[in-house]
Amino acid sequence: MHVLTDTPSEPIPSWRTRPEAAGDRAEVHALTVAAFGRAEEADLVDALRGDAGAWLDLASVAEAPDGSVVAYALLTRCHVDEAPALALAPVAVRPDRQREGAGAAVVRAVLAEARARGERLVLVLGHPEYYPRFGFAPASAYGIRPGFEVPDEAMMALVLDGSPSVAPGTIVYPAAFGV
Repeated sequence: MHVLTDTPSEPIPSWRTRPEAAGDRAEVHALTVAAFGRAEEADLVDALRGDAGAWLDLASVAEAPDGSVVAYALLTRCHVDEAPALALAPVAVRPDRQREGAGAAVVRAVLAEARARGERLVLVLGHPEYYPRFGFAPASAYGIRPGFEVPDEAMMALVLDGSPSVAPGTIVYPAAFGV
């Protein structure tokens, strides 16, 4: 894996990623609170774990050399009208390890696992400068839209199997998202 650093002369860090384990939950909760500066996203993860229709056990963590969890990415079931899709949210990185590639490592890991499971479509509401590096493009290009107002460039889609098209429609998130 290649990760860009702010200073090219610095060594490029690599991150060990792995599926989230039950024993990671408290650490994931704490790092998500720290990453966002509030509990809402961490509480969302906890609520999604309790939603059998959304929870797919499709989350990855990145570990620091000491074994501590420094980054987290979660995919849960959502739909575009009736067609199954995945929602990427949240992606969290411990503040003292941001901009070191840990977030990119967990996003790549969770997307690779989704692809291996035969999933077809991932949606993310996020920073339009960050997610295109993974292949995300505006969801509107596929005729996909959320059921609420967001800037067009912030709602993105990634077709995992490389097909040029997917079923258009409105994104239906799990109830825990509150939208």
